[in-house]
Amino acid sequence: MAGLTTSRYGLLTLGGIGLLAGLTGALVLLGVPMPAPARGLGADHGVLMTLGFLGTLISLERAVALGRGWGYLAPLLTGAGGLAIISDAPALLALTLFTGGAAAFVAMYVAFDRIERSLHTSVQAVGALAWLGAAILLLGGRSAAEVVPWLAAFLVLTIAGERLELSRLAQLTNRARIGFVAGAALFCIGVAMSVTSADVGMRVAGIGLVALAVWLARNDVARRTVRMEGMPRFVALGLLSGYAWLAVGGACWLLFGATPGGPAYDAMLHAIFLGFVMSMVFGHAPIILPAVLGTPLPYRPRFYLHLALLHVGLLLRIVAGDLLGSEVAWRAGGILNVAALLLFATSSAVAIALERRASLRAVPAPSS
Repeated sequence: MAGLTTSRYGLLTLGGIGLLAGLTGALVLLGVPMPAPARGLGADHGVLMTLGFLGTLISLERAVALGRGWGYLAPLLTGAGGLAIISDAPALLALTLFTGGAAAFVAMYVAFDRIERSLHTSVQAVGALAWLGAAILLLGGRSAAEVVPWLAAFLVLTIAGERLELSRLAQLTNRARIGFVAGAALFCIGVAMSVTSADVGMRVAGIGLVALAVWLARNDVARRTVRMEGMPRFVALGLLSGYAWLAVGGACWLLFGATPGGPAYDAMLHAIFLGFVMSMVFGHAPIILPAVLGTPLPYRPRFYLHLALLHVGLLLRIVAGDLLGSEVAWRAGGILNVAALLLFATSSAVAIALERRASLRAVPAPSS
């Protein structure tokens, strides 16, 4: 058991390295002066964040839930893909590792389906296939910008499927289930269309994203737990604020379509990948990390600081920066977002370390 826990910490460390490299790339893109060796990370910022960090973290959590040794191949390959980018290895090596990790991730959902066939696992399986599709498209020469809808589908469907599973406790009606499936299907249709008709596909997918955001905001148990205190309220606020950014991102996709770069593209990208996805990561961390590491992550009121920094930074970046044209606000918002993610990682690591130290001290010494 100790060896297994150590391996999980090692895989989580790979994801953490991907996070640090991705945030370094973000600072490069924001125009912050960086050492020469770090400047090349700007071009790989998106892949490092979505696959090197989030792909490793999510696949590790799923491997723990599956409970089969081969499942850990997914986070291992994905984390190694992030290391390949950081070490400036050939791009083909990194993309091959990401594709292998995606294939192992899909295989996990085949195993989950054999254990229990359900709507929520099917939705997450489609998200896994979207990751594999994105990796194959990248291997085929598509740019990271061109596969954004596929990377978004991986993350959005994985998270939405998990929330759907928890919403079963609220005894969803058939009408509610149909509404969820309709929104998810519309989103998936748009993502598939984006391969041959990027502009139309993005707009159709945007409608699906807005529909999913509205559904989640109305049906998630967070609407009840937000009235509680302590960790349940913190988690609920993280989730509900994430749904708001999902709706904003979907509206941007619908209005702007496949915008090649510029402020509109920046707003479309970060409303989803930062506003929605990172809000969900912050909210789920006190639940997921203990399950992965076997060590409690006790809630602390200071966790609200990294959640607040994330949203203040996004408001500055997207509203004042992208929409109103203030470059100063855009850069300041981006730097606040980087600070929020670093603070999240640091606060979580410190809380876990302190909890581990306290548990070790509580173990009675062997009698002589």
